[in-house]
Amino acid sequence: MPNLDLISVGLVSAATAIMGFVIFFSNKRSRTNQFFLLFSLVTILWGAVNYFIYQVDSPVLALWLTRVVMFAATWQAFSIFQLFYVFPSDKVDLSKNYKYLLIPLVAFTSLLTVTPYFFGGITEYTVGQAPIVSKGPGLIMFGLLSVSLVLAGLFLLVKKTLRASEKSRLPFIFVLVGTFLTFLLIIIFNFVLPIFFENVTFIPFGAVFTFPFIIFTAYAIIRHNLLNVKILAAEFLVFAVLAVSLVEMIFSNSLVEKIIRSLMFLTLLFFSVLLVRSVRKEVDQRVILQKLTEELETANGKLKELDKQKTDFLSIAAHQLRTPMSIAKGYLELLEDGAYGNTSPEMLKVFTDMDTSNEHLIKLIDQFLDISRIEQGRTKYDFKMENVQDLVEGVVKELRARAHDKGLKLVWKKDADIKSDINIDAEKIRHVVFNFIDNAIKYSEHGDIKIDLKIQKRRLVVTVKDTGLGFGKEDEGRFFQKFYRGENVKGVNVGGTGIGLYVCRMFVEEHKGEVWAKSDGRGKGSEFGFSLPVATLAQSSDLKK
Repeated sequence: MPNLDLISVGLVSAATAIMGFVIFFSNKRSRTNQFFLLFSLVTILWGAVNYFIYQVDSPVLALWLTRVVMFAATWQAFSIFQLFYVFPSDKVDLSKNYKYLLIPLVAFTSLLTVTPYFFGGITEYTVGQAPIVSKGPGLIMFGLLSVSLVLAGLFLLVKKTLRASEKSRLPFIFVLVGTFLTFLLIIIFNFVLPIFFENVTFIPFGAVFTFPFIIFTAYAIIRHNLLNVKILAAEFLVFAVLAVSLVEMIFSNSLVEKIIRSLMFLTLLFFSVLLVRSVRKEVDQRVILQKLTEELETANGKLKELDKQKTDFLSIAAHQLRTPMSIAKGYLELLEDGAYGNTSPEMLKVFTDMDTSNEHLIKLIDQFLDISRIEQGRTKYDFKMENVQDLVEGVVKELRARAHDKGLKLVWKKDADIKSDINIDAEKIRHVVFNFIDNAIKYSEHGDIKIDLKIQKRRLVVTVKDTGLGFGKEDEGRFFQKFYRGENVKGVNVGGTGIGLYVCRMFVEEHKGEVWAKSDGRGKGSEFGFSLPVATLAQSSDLKK
């Protein structure tokens, strides 16, 4: 097959160059990536000169090309050692022995390869074949240094493979196997056979022997994201397409066919560049997105920790505050009852005001305790079959006097046809109903407050409608958030905390229910409600539709 050697050497060299530059450009500052590119370039030089040795018809030129091969081989051995010396780190400080002993030794040996002390001259030469040369004493130094560097590099890679975590060990193994196979082939076919057996048959195919290293390393990068190079798969796909086009161009029979296929090759090359550029841009965007996601997760974790610390502090502080408030409440009641002597009307009014303020503080502390218990998962629920209509009626009776004092009317009518016995924690649901009606009284100045209970779509629905302040759409979905207060009420009830509705939502959701708030706009009243599933109603067949 004509040009087989050119195709094989060309394809392997192209693959080596692509991978070297892709890895380098993925992070130019990385020491590993820099030395990988150096190894790739030296290997390409070594392989190319190996190929051209048997293409020349001048013995003198063939001798110098052979010396250049050994020159490149010296730096190839050093570059693979250097690569594994820093692999896979981005930054590595080189020791003094490395800088002032090893590098000068390699430089001296490489210069020795281009002198007669290494190869003295041509002993046998045939056009189309690699020459047989006379060996000099410098060959011993080259052999010891080059083999030592390769073995030392492999030893370093084995150590790093054994020390690697279980997750990252497998890609290290692939690189190790590929490197071992490549240098085993090079040492056998490009050093042992030519030097000791004067068999130069395989010298032109030196570049092909780097194929195992390329394949295994590429697999480790693509499959296991080694060196964090995410675009190599696209690069190799482009390379494969261009390689096929190049082969077709080389084997074209006529000039017209060569021109057509050359144009096709250039067209493919142009669109391949655009493809790689697009893929690289997408990869970069994904990397940025991934980094932002990780930062967001870290920030979210910190926020959760801060929220937990806040909840713990709230719980401790609330417990510490409630005890003296409860004691104060007891003493105030004793003072109001005259347990410590007769009290004048003026004193009694002061004690009553103090008791009212103290009661407000106790309720506020209880709300904080409710939040801390909910968020710590310590809220206990006592589910029993309860009649929700009786529960609502009890709350209405309790708050009717307060509504009357503000000139408001609570409109509620118990419907005996509705069977509202349901499995609930009566204390928690009573808290929700009380909070809804109490808020309606606080934020209404006139009109009626209608409380309604009905069964709708197999859910028990309780609503409280007022003719008070109302609110805009921006508040509708936010009332049940912790510490949120609507813009319409901030100047009306300055003592509000935005806790009550949040606790209500938590209680209802624990019953598998839902809460909502509706309004036609500011000044047009509002509706607050909740619904509970009625699967546990005592007589589901008697539900009122």
